[in-house]
Amino acid sequence: MDFGRVITAMVTPLNEQLEIDWDQVGPLVDYLINEQGSEGLVVCGTTGESPTLTDEEKLKMIEAVVKHANGRCKVIAGTGSNNTHHTIELSQEAAKLGVDAILLVAPYYNKPSQEGLYQHFKAVAEAVDVPIILYNVPGRSIVNIDADTTIRLSHIPNIVATKDCSGTDQLTIVAAGAAEGFTVYSGDDSMTLPALAVGCHGIISVASHVVGKEMQELVEAYTSGDVKRAARLNAKLLPVFTGLFCAPSPAPVKYALNLKGVNTGSVRLPLIDLSEQEQAFVASLF
Repeated sequence: MDFGRVITAMVTPLNEQLEIDWDQVGPLVDYLINEQGSEGLVVCGTTGESPTLTDEEKLKMIEAVVKHANGRCKVIAGTGSNNTHHTIELSQEAAKLGVDAILLVAPYYNKPSQEGLYQHFKAVAEAVDVPIILYNVPGRSIVNIDADTTIRLSHIPNIVATKDCSGTDQLTIVAAGAAEGFTVYSGDDSMTLPALAVGCHGIISVASHVVGKEMQELVEAYTSGDVKRAARLNAKLLPVFTGLFCAPSPAPVKYALNLKGVNTGSVRLPLIDLSEQEQAFVASLF
């Protein structure tokens, strides 16, 4: 299933009281679609500060984005957790809101086995009738959804894609071995070009908040066969890709957005705002 080649893992705008700034949700969606060329938006994922959002906030946020996007891009709801029952309940509620897919992170902290991971995702897939994108991010969840497990899951009809941050070796194996029609996305901006080269479809991105059009150009250059131009664009963008992770995300990208006049506010604890030195560094990237 094609959700586009450049999907933005959208931040959640917060006001000075660190409540969701509902007045800024619509303008942020418009900005990402119209100015940055986002073909899809992940709502309430890691970049959206999902660990510190309540279920009520998540569902209200998902509903607001679906309504405002109004079919102009795909809307993917982050509904995964390390509790299978809770994941099913939240996923079912999100599906009722008209999302195009749900994004399910590998269960974190409780460190399931590969069979446990398979049974977790299978249970959610059987409980919802909306497409599912797996999210493999071992740097945050501790566990890796191994390539063989992802390939096995790819044969479940409504598990249609993966966002994988594990590196090119695993991306290569999954892209080559997954079921027909299963889509592989990199979840690491700096891996966008290498991921395309090993058979991935695109990127679920943080940097596309601020360099989305340039990332579309990179993808278009590569897919049209102009590999040299894609390599030049990649080299130009690499400092931004890496620089936006100079501090725990999404603090750097929120600061970058605020610099550009897109008011997304601060971050909730335990995340903190950038230091003056970090602010200066992020400002130097643009």
